[in-house]
Amino acid sequence: MVEVKIGLEIHCQLTGLQSKLFCACQCDYRGRAPNTNICPICSGLPGTLPLLNQRAVDFASMISLALRCKVPDKVMFYRKNYFYLDLPKNFQITQYNAYGITSIGVEGRVDYGIKSTKIRRVQLEEDPGRLIYDTSFYTLIDYNRAGVSLVEIVTEPDFAEPKDVRMFLNKITSIIEHLGVGDTKLDGSVRCDVNVSLEGGKRVEIKNVGSFKDVEKALGYEITRQKTMSVRDIEIKSETRHWDDARKVTKQSRAKEEEEDYRYFPEPDIPTIVLGNEFLSSLKAKMPELPDERKIRFLKEYELSDHVSQVLIDNKDLADFFESTVKIYSSSPNEIANWIVSDLLGFIDDSKMEEGSLFSGLRIEAKHMAELVKMVDQNIINRNIAKMILSQITKTGEMPSYVLDKMNASLIDSKAIISEAIESIFKSEKAAVRDAKQNPNAANFLLGKVMQLTGGRADPKIALNLIKTKLAIME
Repeated sequence: MVEVKIGLEIHCQLTGLQSKLFCACQCDYRGRAPNTNICPICSGLPGTLPLLNQRAVDFASMISLALRCKVPDKVMFYRKNYFYLDLPKNFQITQYNAYGITSIGVEGRVDYGIKSTKIRRVQLEEDPGRLIYDTSFYTLIDYNRAGVSLVEIVTEPDFAEPKDVRMFLNKITSIIEHLGVGDTKLDGSVRCDVNVSLEGGKRVEIKNVGSFKDVEKALGYEITRQKTMSVRDIEIKSETRHWDDARKVTKQSRAKEEEEDYRYFPEPDIPTIVLGNEFLSSLKAKMPELPDERKIRFLKEYELSDHVSQVLIDNKDLADFFESTVKIYSSSPNEIANWIVSDLLGFIDDSKMEEGSLFSGLRIEAKHMAELVKMVDQNIINRNIAKMILSQITKTGEMPSYVLDKMNASLIDSKAIISEAIESIFKSEKAAVRDAKQNPNAANFLLGKVMQLTGGRADPKIALNLIKTKLAIME
């Protein structure tokens, strides 16, 4: 079997910053008119000098530590020289391990599921501008994004399966969200280039992949393409390909550049940055709880299952919603977690899961979930009615108790009313009654009919006991 090697280059914008990496222009370029969020520095005009954003160094160091990387005492910046339309200076200020370790982080490791992937390096760099392909005849350029702080996470080619890549990317975004250094929900804030090769073959890079779901699709297509070419003895060229989302194929873009093509050299306008142990110790003390740590706490503090804990911490919004709900109603953390994972997620679109903006379009808040679970716990409503109420409040934002009043659907615990319903069912389901007298398990069918007759409002425990009692005294 031919071995597949997949490596990733993940670009994460540090959207938690106020300004760009080397100038005072706003970090948030979204929604601005094209080419208005620029200055002489990020435009690369002659005579300008970059000034490093210190908080960007803090954020990049936190990411490196979270990925279990070694953070060196000193870091440097380099010029990566290449001409491309979205690069106003004709070079990018980035990091490069040329004369020793000068990137912000190296040799890390990330665990996801039962697997693990090595991190080759983490480097701090500036984002290029954006190209908008308006028609097939011309391309528009917007430099508002040029100079935004970016962390590039480069993995070793440890992946063999596309599905593992998607799991890993979800873990990375969860870490970024928990650190608070970037909002992965924003369009273009996390982008991924993928390198694929077959055993002993040349490396192909796939760019322009818009989502993690598409990363998985692009990998599936490219692996099949390379295997087919290998079987037919067709040379696989080292090249850069783009993902065509409309046709669901990768297509050739250009020949793959090698490192020497970029003519790296130390950035003369930025001195060596000295970090040191005191800086790292201070940073570690300020770092927030990471996803793996949070999962361990969920297992111990709330006694959640491993699966439920994992689903919650995979997306920070979901974990935050759970803990906000528990603060309001602390009696049933397990029930709250199960309602979120088993029921609430059913109202969330898959695309929202990937984007991270889980509750976009839903009107539900922690107070709604807390009251709903409490009403079930107190036997005011059963689970079937609760699910109906949940569906309503996600659309309207009304409190569960208010929806219940409108539905007039509180739980029926009156034995007289339930007995009346049972009497009616026994008359209409005589064959089922005879079966139930022979086989006690068949009583559940009769219970289902009673629940159906009462619109799901009959207390199932009371109803089942009354059914069994009536069966026992029948001749």
